[in-house]
Amino acid sequence: MTKPSPDIERMAAERLAADEQRITGARRTSVSLGDSWRSFWRAPSPWMISTFLVAAVVGRVLAGGGSWWELLIPVGLVAAFPAIEWVIHVCILHWRPRQLGPVEIDSLLARKHRAHHADPRDIPLVFIPWPALAWLLPAYVVVAWLATPTTTSMLTLLVSVYGIKLGYEWTHYLVHSDYRPRSRWFRSVWRNHRLHHYKNEHYWFTVTTAGTADRLFGTYPEPSSVATSPTVRSLHAREGA
Repeated sequence: MTKPSPDIERMAAERLAADEQRITGARRTSVSLGDSWRSFWRAPSPWMISTFLVAAVVGRVLAGGGSWWELLIPVGLVAAFPAIEWVIHVCILHWRPRQLGPVEIDSLLARKHRAHHADPRDIPLVFIPWPALAWLLPAYVVVAWLATPTTTSMLTLLVSVYGIKLGYEWTHYLVHSDYRPRSRWFRSVWRNHRLHHYKNEHYWFTVTTAGTADRLFGTYPEPSSVATSPTVRSLHAREGA
């Protein structure tokens, strides 16, 4: 593959800077990918997810063998993940608190996500809350055991789920960090998620992809056609007012 000329790279960087200034304002600094990677591991969730991922990989290796159709598990999950991610984002993270008699139904994930929208630059709020992971990661083992017919396929499913979850955490962290995107793919993911946080919270729900499930579910408009939401930093603030 031919390397882009310095002029093309400079123009791409200028377009990115212009997008960044328009969407979120100028960044305070820029960090390298290596520094971002080291900072990523200062949070608890990457360690928690990685522990389960390593255990699943070791278990899968020790189990040996397996059927050819198990290869369809990671392929299917990767293909379906944009839609899964969209549904989780809309239905769980953007959950509007509801009152059921004297009880308010409002999960920790939804509360933390509202805080994340209030301050997208608060890095600890970028990660999946560790109290949620403390029960969610073991729960995947139970779900995988019930959903698969063999031990090897169960472990293959767990490796896939934990691997995708770690990839999600890394991508979401990187988008909110001070790392400047360079690849075309990451620039599109970066812009998509920044629009969700700084333009309008009712659109652009995918995090690890751009223009996939959002196109499917009708939440991928032309940004210039969408008004800046007054509640993009305070989810549900005006509902019921």
